[in-house]
Order: sequence, then C-alpha cells, then structure tokens
Amino acid sequence: MSADPSLRAVKSWPVEEALKVEARLAASPKREGALFQTGYGPSGLPHIGTFGEVARTTWVRRAFERLTGLPSRLLAFSDDMDGLRKVPDNVPNKEMLAGYIGRPLTAIPDPFGTHPSFGAHNNARLQAFLDTFGFEYEFASSTDYYR
Repeated sequence: MSADPSLRAVKSWPVEEALKVEARLAASPKREGALFQTGYGPSGLPHIGTFGEVARTTWVRRAFERLTGLPSRLLAFSDDMDGLRKVPDNVPNKEMLAGYIGRPLTAIPDPFGTHPSFGAHNNARLQAFLDTFGFEYEFASSTDYYR
C-alpha cells in the first residue's frame, strides 16, 4: 500500500484523527503500523452504538492507512469479565440471571442455552453483528487474556 499525500488536505474528522495517530507513531522507535481498538461490554446485545464505535474507528483506520501507506489492525475487545449490573429486558430466564448480579459475564450461565456462558453468547452475537457489516477486525476477550 502506498501513501496518498493528497489526503492531508482533506478537512474531515477521520483524516484529522488519523494525522494525530501518525504523529504519535512518528515518535515511536518502531514504525510498522498501528493498532486500533474498540471496546464492548457484552452485558447485552450489540446495538447502533456498537456499530457506530466500530464504524468510526474503521474510518480513522482507513484514513491512517491511506495517509501513511502503513498497515493497521482493528482489535474488537470484549470486557466480558465485567460484572452483570442488571438483568436485560430482552433475555429469557430473567429469574436465573438475577442471582448472578455482580458476577463476571463469562461466569454466568447462558440464559439462551447455546453457549458456555452469557458473556460467550453475547461475544458470539457481537462477532456475527460485525461480520454482517463486513468489518475487518480481530476479536479478543478479557477472559481469554486473563485466564
């Protein structure tokens, strides 16, 4: 991929943010590319806010790649060790879930009965959601990182 210097004159939010990333990277001893990250709290289903966060990050990522000619990666990180704060309205077995308030999402049985945990269920839903829109990303789970 080659850099597109004409993009530097574009006055748009993604380009301005990509220029900031480029400036930070220029101060780094290794200039091999950039890692972009989004975070997801899987206590419920993905929604328009989830889409917006990944879309905006992707816009900046693509602007960075065009500006610099350098590769980038997008890490979609699930904070699935967060504690369940409340029982969502749109899940089955609400009574069962109520007994797990405060427990890590990956330590709670899946109320849908399709995955090893409630966190795993919602992580799978997130990945299917992102795949539907063709986002390029790597998925990571805090449970997988810390166990």
